[in-house]
Amino acid sequence: MELRVLQYFLAVTREQSILGAAESLHLSQPTLSRQLKDLEEELGKQLFIRSNRRITLTEEGMILRKRAEEILSLVQKTQDEISISNEWIAGDIYIGGGESDGMRYMLKAAKKVQDEYPQVHFHMISGDKESVLEQLDHGLIDFGVLYGDFDRSKFEMLIPDYQDSFGVLMRKDDPLAAKEMIDGSDLKGKPLIISRQTYKTSMHDLALQLDLAEQDLHIAATYNLLFNGSLMVEEGMGYAICYDKIINTTGDSPLVFKPLAKQYTARPAVVWKKYQVLTKAAEKYLETFKEMQKTC
Repeated sequence: MELRVLQYFLAVTREQSILGAAESLHLSQPTLSRQLKDLEEELGKQLFIRSNRRITLTEEGMILRKRAEEILSLVQKTQDEISISNEWIAGDIYIGGGESDGMRYMLKAAKKVQDEYPQVHFHMISGDKESVLEQLDHGLIDFGVLYGDFDRSKFEMLIPDYQDSFGVLMRKDDPLAAKEMIDGSDLKGKPLIISRQTYKTSMHDLALQLDLAEQDLHIAATYNLLFNGSLMVEEGMGYAICYDKIINTTGDSPLVFKPLAKQYTARPAVVWKKYQVLTKAAEKYLETFKEMQKTC
């Protein structure tokens, strides 16, 4: 499977038309059609459903599109890294993680690196633990910030001296907003808005944290990014279980954050793939991050 053919394949998925893709690639339509047919024969799978109006992807085609995008992104990242001079620290650093005030530690180190090496560019990619691990594994990001359990045998890591605390995001006009802290019993049967990751993997832990039975948890909605969760809270859909210091609740915000009476804290892990050859920019960033941790 050639990279060139993967680029052709993605062009067709973007244009949803062989004719449109051929024009954008400056190829003849028969040439492009032949390349795509050869790709399907090589894989032994039909990738497209062809019609007079447009082309749509089969299930196998959707899988290939996702992988092709990752492969070509990694190729571009590799080319950029190799092209940088050995004497000059520059390039791109990709950091993935969920929404957490703990990301500030990553950003403080990023600012320090950029002050000394302005040609180093940082790219922050939001995602849950599952997506961050996948991107780390495929080499699409350099560092990840992860919470909870994961296969640590594949990664190097640092544990910053920092803890995130959980609580409840609610409307200021809610009766529970008058309380200093929220007991799990206050939330029994109430509509809860929780992270997608918790919903998929940690419902039992959430019930323990709130001192409730799982059947007493009424999950009204889930979020991937807490900003969207906060909009649900504003619209009165429920109470968001989340980390503190992510959503601004000061000033004229209609929301307020209340800590849980039974405190639960989580420490982030800054991870990178074992045996991965880091770029000079990534090495400098990691060195800076480690030095900052020593002085904290």
